[in-house]
Amino acid sequence: MKIFCSRANPTTGSVEWLEEDEHYDYHQEIARSSYADMLHDKDRNVKYYQGIRAAVSRVKDRGQKALVLDIGTGTGLLSMMAVTAGADFCYAIEVFKPMADAAVKIVEKNGFSDKIKVINKHSTEVTVGPEGDMPCRANILVTELFDTELIGEGALPSYEHAHRHLVEENCEAVPHRATVYAQLVESGRMWSWNKLFPIHVQTSLGEQVIVPPVDVESCPGAPSVCDIQLNQVSPADFTVLSDVLPMFSIDFSKQVSSSAACHSRRFEPLTSGRAQVVLSWWDIEMDPEGKIKCTMAPFWAHSDPEEMQWRDHWMQCVYFLPQEEPVVQGSALYLVAHHDDYCVWYSLQRTSPEKNERVRQMRPVCDCQAHLLWNRPRFGEINDQDRTDRYVQALRTVSLLLGEPFFTTSLLPWHNLYFWYVRTAVDQHLGPGAMVMPQAASLHAVVVEFRVCREQQDVPLVLAATLPCVLAGGCGWGCSFLTGPVADPEPLW
Repeated sequence: MKIFCSRANPTTGSVEWLEEDEHYDYHQEIARSSYADMLHDKDRNVKYYQGIRAAVSRVKDRGQKALVLDIGTGTGLLSMMAVTAGADFCYAIEVFKPMADAAVKIVEKNGFSDKIKVINKHSTEVTVGPEGDMPCRANILVTELFDTELIGEGALPSYEHAHRHLVEENCEAVPHRATVYAQLVESGRMWSWNKLFPIHVQTSLGEQVIVPPVDVESCPGAPSVCDIQLNQVSPADFTVLSDVLPMFSIDFSKQVSSSAACHSRRFEPLTSGRAQVVLSWWDIEMDPEGKIKCTMAPFWAHSDPEEMQWRDHWMQCVYFLPQEEPVVQGSALYLVAHHDDYCVWYSLQRTSPEKNERVRQMRPVCDCQAHLLWNRPRFGEINDQDRTDRYVQALRTVSLLLGEPFFTTSLLPWHNLYFWYVRTAVDQHLGPGAMVMPQAASLHAVVVEFRVCREQQDVPLVLAATLPCVLAGGCGWGCSFLTGPVADPEPLW
């Protein structure tokens, strides 16, 4: 069986999918993944165990057996937590075979094989019944299907299917609820990761400005999330325009829908500015009362910044509005969160979403191709004016001028001598003793006279020969170029 594996392209920086055969060592994929960071996330592990233990207790208090369904079990850690907390049996689902094989060994070594069944299937393929993978539906649903964006790993479709086919109605769920938060900001630095700015270059003729193409400027960009460690971003790099807004919540103990939806929040800007970026994160509550909470909030929105857990498998989100918009302090606006089954994006509305038919818009699609070709750091590099200035400064003094004298505008061979004009134009930037390659060129010319013979044919009469010239010194003609030094060249004039 062949499978697709992700790879980071070292040239473009983008993630690409390659097909690997059945003999590929998938342990490499596990080693490169976030499993280790996730398993060492103490805050996550403690909160999950507390939530699972509480859920098992609630089921037992009702006089029922605690039957757990663990979707995306990975190493089997959460299933083993459930059995340790008193669960009667646990069905651990894992679609990735190398990981499922590892889970079987881990469960066996920890002595839980009699109470945990590892099922190597996608959860949507699991069957329930006397001859199925599970004899009956579970009454506790445990999952960890979340990424930095919350729903980017397919949590919504998996929950939707599980509630319809694999768990009892009104089952216990760990986590019980997730809430997504957002905050509108102005940030030139972050905005430079999404749009191309005019590039200013100081030349001998004054400042020259390279203006981005119009289609890039008007492009709404790609809806893909930019996940970063917001705690590492300096507060000086952005201006807060809104309070932290709870955008939407998902109750995992009830039927979940993967259909597209939008959620709006009215707010009044804290200050006037340019709305460009939405910062977003989420938290999960492990119990119905919300007493056991695991949050991804950055330090300025965290209830206890001193006890924050560092983690790389879950970070915070940066979303870019389709276009920057001016906002005025105190003038009410509506921030709208849109999502489909895998993706979230934001828009800013000036009227109530109930009165605005444009709110239920399709997710943005890049039509300039730049957002598909470049990653966020590449946009930032191109927009880095300090980087541009350093390149220009370095290019002011050139020690080597290298070119291939070929121009698509040339109609005749000697038209490629345009290289001489180019070389002369940059002469002031060449340092003392700079090497120019090609160093010289010569134009070979033959003077002829045509005469009419008896057969009325044109017969040329050779009269003259060759004229050499020099390019390295800044003058000359020629149609053959020499890459080595010319001994005592004679200028054409």
